[in-house]
Amino acid sequence: MTRYKVDLHNHTLLSPCGDLDMTPEYIVELALQRGVDVLGITDHNATRHCRLAQHYSKRRNIFILCGAEVTTKEEAHCLAFFETYEQLDAFQQYLDEHLPNIPNSPDLFGDQVQIDEDDNIVYEEPRLLTSCLDESISQINKKVKELNGLFIPAHIDKPKYSVISQLGFIPFDLDYDAVELSKFGDKEKILKEHSYLKDKTFTRASDAHIPDVVGTSPCYFEMETRSFEEIRLALHQEQGRLVSLT
Repeated sequence: MTRYKVDLHNHTLLSPCGDLDMTPEYIVELALQRGVDVLGITDHNATRHCRLAQHYSKRRNIFILCGAEVTTKEEAHCLAFFETYEQLDAFQQYLDEHLPNIPNSPDLFGDQVQIDEDDNIVYEEPRLLTSCLDESISQINKKVKELNGLFIPAHIDKPKYSVISQLGFIPFDLDYDAVELSKFGDKEKILKEHSYLKDKTFTRASDAHIPDVVGTSPCYFEMETRSFEEIRLALHQEQGRLVSLT
């Protein structure tokens, strides 16, 4: 097995709260410089920069995990990841169908732009991407699993926008692959309050919105190689694959 440095939660300039310097190429390069082996691209309710990030990864020794940070009807943030572009496009269509028609105000919330390889703006999302979808966490979870994706409740230790802050617990019938801690999240404290998580895999990620944060709060995966299915095995702690916070 090989030990890989992993940061699964990063926003590009497509997210309204993402710094305009957070281009896919710059994020990939920063992550590589900081020793990250697996990088997740997770814009708010959008997957549109995943392909471009993967394009830049092909020139560099880094694996890109494509996904999004989804905001549920309950205002809980969850990460969703997919292996193929077909699955990713199907999920983007689902996001487009369920994102409410609340206009973005760039002056208030920030720009929401998609760029191409030459840094030209090719699309600007008119709706506010940080809005809640009109689907519950259970409905979103079901869609992710129908597409054979990975589902990870995000920063469950945070006092806002986590499934625990919004519901008080993680629903027992939710089919999730791991849970995520924020930079300062305390696993032992969480387990004292939520003992039902004792057999669950915990990850940690930077939730980077600015360049300085990319790769600064990683976790570590022990896998044979870097692939979607190897990541799934590690999250499930199967066949000798493991995830550790240090």
